[in-house]
Amino acid sequence: MSSPLHILKLGGKVIDDNALLTQVLQAFLQKDGQKIIIHGGGKRATELSEQMGVPARMVNGRRITDSAALDIATMVYAGLLNKNMVAKIQALGSNALGLSGADGNVILARQRAVKEIDYGWVGDIDQVNAEAIDKLLAAGFTPVFCAITHNGQGQLLNTNADTIASKVATGMAALYEVALYLCLDKNGVLLDPKDDLSVIPQLNAADYERYKLEGVVSDGMLPKLDNAFDALAEGVKKVIICGPQSLIQGGGTTIL
Repeated sequence: MSSPLHILKLGGKVIDDNALLTQVLQAFLQKDGQKIIIHGGGKRATELSEQMGVPARMVNGRRITDSAALDIATMVYAGLLNKNMVAKIQALGSNALGLSGADGNVILARQRAVKEIDYGWVGDIDQVNAEAIDKLLAAGFTPVFCAITHNGQGQLLNTNADTIASKVATGMAALYEVALYLCLDKNGVLLDPKDDLSVIPQLNAADYERYKLEGVVSDGMLPKLDNAFDALAEGVKKVIICGPQSLIQGGGTTIL
């Protein structure tokens, strides 16, 4: 039987709340088995962009990453947020290593093809180097990946953190029994978006299709759920969509 590996994707308000971030990390690090953490940080990148006079450009909720935006994303994701998180994990007694996809050639991506929209330096993942990540785990490190990848030809790329989490989870599934936790602002997938207590405890593919038709799940939750079901289809043992408190206390929505 494979040993357990827990993968946590962090984003939203937990990234910006130092006390809450510490609580979430502490709860996650107490799980038995190896751990990997993946984080975004779009809100902080947007704030810094505005301070630097480089307004963030969004289309249908997705960030357009030109060269200036890529510089800012790299500074925020791979620098400020990544190292802040690594320092917190060290303080909690785990030996963390902060990484981008370019480090150790662990996440190789290609620039997204231009169709209706040119997203700029946005990457779609081609390959996860599971063997390299496994060596870090075996050496006793907790890898902490930011949302920056590369194309193998010297170009960094901004890549969706949920997608990185799903692809890393599926890449590691051949080596470990993987549980993927997608930590959002909400406590899980909600029947009523205005009621944080209306968590759907379990969600299968048939229910997902029905909820989409009924409008129960929509907008930004759709790509997160698509990533969750893709991960299960590719060998991940368990996917849980949760919020900070439901991760700390136990709960959220288990994707079946």
